[in-house]
Amino acid sequence: MVTGDETKIKERIAELIAQIEKANRRYYVEDNPTLSDAQYDKLFRELQALEKEHPELCLDSSPTQKVGAKKNEVFSEVKHRIPMLSLANALDMGEFSDFVGRVQKLLGAAANNLEYVVEYKFDGLATEIVYHNAQLEVASTRGDGIIGENVTDNFCTIKSVPQCLTQNLLTQVPEIFEVRGEVIMEIANFEKLNEQRLAAEEKVFANPRNAAAGSLRQLDPEVTATRPLDFYAYAVASTEGLNIRTEEEGRKLLKELGFKTQETLFVTKSVDEIASYYERMIIERDYLPFEIDGIVIKVNRLDLQEQLGMRARTPRWAVALKFPPREEYTKLLDITVQVGRSGALTPVAELEPVNIGGVIVKRATLHNQEEINRKDIRIGDTVIVRRQGDVIPAVVGVVKEKRSGKEKPYQLPDSCPVCSSPATKENDANVALRCSNPHCPAKISERLIHFVSRKAMDIESLGEKLLVKLLDIGMISSLQDIFALQVEKLAELERMGEKSAANVITAIDNARNPELARFIYSLGIRHVGEQTAKVFAKQYKSLDKFLAASLEDLQQVPDVGPVVAQSIVDFINDPVEKKTIEGLLANGVMVQENTAEDIVGGVFAGQIVVVTGTLSTLSRGQAHAEIEKRGGKITSSVSKSTTMLVAGENAGSKLKKAQDQGVRIVEEEEFAALLKA
Repeated sequence: MVTGDETKIKERIAELIAQIEKANRRYYVEDNPTLSDAQYDKLFRELQALEKEHPELCLDSSPTQKVGAKKNEVFSEVKHRIPMLSLANALDMGEFSDFVGRVQKLLGAAANNLEYVVEYKFDGLATEIVYHNAQLEVASTRGDGIIGENVTDNFCTIKSVPQCLTQNLLTQVPEIFEVRGEVIMEIANFEKLNEQRLAAEEKVFANPRNAAAGSLRQLDPEVTATRPLDFYAYAVASTEGLNIRTEEEGRKLLKELGFKTQETLFVTKSVDEIASYYERMIIERDYLPFEIDGIVIKVNRLDLQEQLGMRARTPRWAVALKFPPREEYTKLLDITVQVGRSGALTPVAELEPVNIGGVIVKRATLHNQEEINRKDIRIGDTVIVRRQGDVIPAVVGVVKEKRSGKEKPYQLPDSCPVCSSPATKENDANVALRCSNPHCPAKISERLIHFVSRKAMDIESLGEKLLVKLLDIGMISSLQDIFALQVEKLAELERMGEKSAANVITAIDNARNPELARFIYSLGIRHVGEQTAKVFAKQYKSLDKFLAASLEDLQQVPDVGPVVAQSIVDFINDPVEKKTIEGLLANGVMVQENTAEDIVGGVFAGQIVVVTGTLSTLSRGQAHAEIEKRGGKITSSVSKSTTMLVAGENAGSKLKKAQDQGVRIVEEEEFAALLKA
């Protein structure tokens, strides 16, 4: 007798199968996914859990028993001689530890001194190449793991794929030789391709993976030939007839035969080392030329792989340890407008809150009206939101298949939403609308926030909320007013108190003697960023000389073009800006002259340095200046290119990452000695 609960479970299983099959077809066949990886994993795991609890309801045709989707009718079928299995996913270190525990339990005594090989999980299209007598005979996609699509003609256009294997006495291959790997498109090539498609008014690709899959599966190989595809080999399907005992040896053979392979293969016996490598790669993936969405960990010895065996769709000897998601799908509830310090009107997506890589994202930039039009973004759409590194979340695409017809197109207003002044474009080449009112409250607020920021005047105690509050009550209305604030007045504010007020005034007083580069940057001159401000400080040495520079003089400065030069001249000659600078100087700001000369061949020459923690004798900005003066380059985060980390007190996570990566650690005492060298 079938119970009501069992009926509900069967219905839920059927619903999950339908959703996953649809997602598989969108992803594997149409190269147009409608679910994010995280959403897909959630559905798949729910189905796995239900089938585990109710094995009698598990169907042979369930997605948990196979890989991917069925073939597209356009291409002929290719049956894989050895099934191309998928990999089980671990979504965090806890699940990876569970994988290690299962492997050790299954191997028993054989698990002693177990060695793992760790590699990138390329975000591309899994493919197989079959060579017959060292000649490329057929290439196919993974498909459903048993049957793939014949893409041989297209595959032969990929320049990094050997058409004929180079063999010698050391690298003899059997008559039938099967190579597996990933077809990808490097990020720079992907961006260039999208630029070309935009210029031709063609649909752009959402990401490099879609671009690679769509390019390989073109009906016309001549079209594929124009696409910048690459192939990275990562496995030999069968080692029969080969003298290979480990994954590492298999990779070495592939490289000898002329295949492009991952250069930085990592082999270790330590699970802790794998954990450190994983944490490091979460950061370093931003510096790779291609997309990866995790790392793959395999048991290195092939005989132990055979002993561990397979499940229905995944091997027991390997796992994909996935990175926290950087993209998610969510609803665009509304579009609001933010006014920047230059008056630019920036459309902002108000989102249904979504967790992306452990951070709840509610808002994301839409850049400008041109971007909204190009991507056809509408209020009510299901959108793809990307968060990468420290970059502000952005809407990168729309899932148009989820439209109901109720979505509303959006047009930026032609007036400022804060002060109602006209919003105009400066010229036809400029895509940004700007508020025309120089006294717009939004401009003033954003400019004040920039002025006190860490890379500008660095007034840490004067945060955004307090600034806005001081503006609202009229205690400040311009930059110079900050240096006229008094403890007694601040202490009268709600939730402030005398001690907090004194801390704010102390921070303001500590900022009264800024370096020239910081002061120029803090003024918020359009087109003048932190590095450009340093160039001007080096060129002009003093504030007076900088303010006296003519258009012709400015254009002679290295790396300064006519647009930047004109922007500075306009700023210098603006009566309001002149009054602002005069007011700052009158209120006790004394800008330091840049008298220091760069030390040729200095102790930091060629070094890429991160400064972290608190130094007792120098501020962070002063330390940066001293390092750059001696030939070093400053970066804000530890990456594979970092060569040195200067560690003050409470150095935190950056210190640990540097230690894990073997970066040279310099403590404050040694740093002071280097500055004197």
